[in-house]
Amino acid sequence: MNYILFDGPSRKNLLPFTYTRPVADIRVGVLTIREKWESFLDCTSTTVTEDYLSDKFPMVEMENNVMINASYLPNLELVEMIKELQENQAIFNGEDVIAFFAKEEQEDIDFDAYEAIEFDAEAIQINNTWDIFSKNGAAIQEDFDLITDGRKSKPIPTSNNVIAAENIFIEDGAKLEFVTLNASNGPIYIGKNTEIMEGAIIRGPFALCDHATVKMGAKIYGPTTIGPHSKVGGEVNNSVLFGYSNKGHDGFLGNSVLGEWCNLGADTNNSNLKNNYVEVRLWDYQTESFARTGLQFCGLMMGDHSKCGINTMFNTGTVVGVSANIFGSGFPRNFVPSFSWGGSSGFTTYLTKKAFEVAEVVMSRRDLKLSDQDKAILEHVFEESKKFRRE
Repeated sequence: MNYILFDGPSRKNLLPFTYTRPVADIRVGVLTIREKWESFLDCTSTTVTEDYLSDKFPMVEMENNVMINASYLPNLELVEMIKELQENQAIFNGEDVIAFFAKEEQEDIDFDAYEAIEFDAEAIQINNTWDIFSKNGAAIQEDFDLITDGRKSKPIPTSNNVIAAENIFIEDGAKLEFVTLNASNGPIYIGKNTEIMEGAIIRGPFALCDHATVKMGAKIYGPTTIGPHSKVGGEVNNSVLFGYSNKGHDGFLGNSVLGEWCNLGADTNNSNLKNNYVEVRLWDYQTESFARTGLQFCGLMMGDHSKCGINTMFNTGTVVGVSANIFGSGFPRNFVPSFSWGGSSGFTTYLTKKAFEVAEVVMSRRDLKLSDQDKAILEHVFEESKKFRRE
């Protein structure tokens, strides 16, 4: 069977992260949503997404296809139902379409003509940006169980201070000495070729993905995920870094999500709680206004390739778009559009030529290249986000 992951209506709720990737490539827990589905289904997948993303994330259609709503995370019960789907059948969760069978020659899908199968069990769904950190603990546990099933962890070096060692899994090549690991509140997963430097204190649930680094003396509270090739230091609480992003110095990051290729300058701090303890509102790209989250704790949402200078202060519930560069004293406003350059005193447009120059240097340090596909995506985001910039 050919499996295709589609964005669904959640895509707009997940901006700025879905400006540069399909919903399927959001990281929550240890793995991306795509990696979870491919592991459960034991096959590769392709994607239905926005036209401007489709060159980098193409769809491959075959005679028989099962389309899966990528906002849903897989579990055994849901996967079994999907594997049994037949022609003209669809799985629903209330009004939500989770998955449906599609023939290659079908041009239009009429769900009124489909047999509706109700999924009434529990499954994690990532509908909003804040779901990425607020549901990260449950996602880490599910991924930990999936990844470690039937496998044996590498031994924990004896210099480390460990609580609940049975909930800790270490992959090949990981380095950790004189570290405190407390997995009594949730699992701790330490990926391949990672390093946790001496003096770090980590409380699970926690995932350190392949080639990532925790700096000396870091204090990390779960549920937190440090994506591949990322570096973290200072204090981190209930946050997700997708990959290739750095918070390498002291400062606080809490109830936050950073995309890829982000960098927080030394002593950057974000507020995750308003002084009057009221519900946090976040910028909504659809309504172009601030919307309710239902959360008391919510910090920073930062899109790919965005960066900030030393001593930057982010207010509670700040949304930063793609390729923004923030610096200077004071609090920048709670919504910083993509390709903005400046800070609390105001912003100018960060032209793509300059943004590409920085991205090429940053990526070359990891032996990667900013491709023409990447540039085309960023050019599209620049144009799409123009209406939000005060030019």
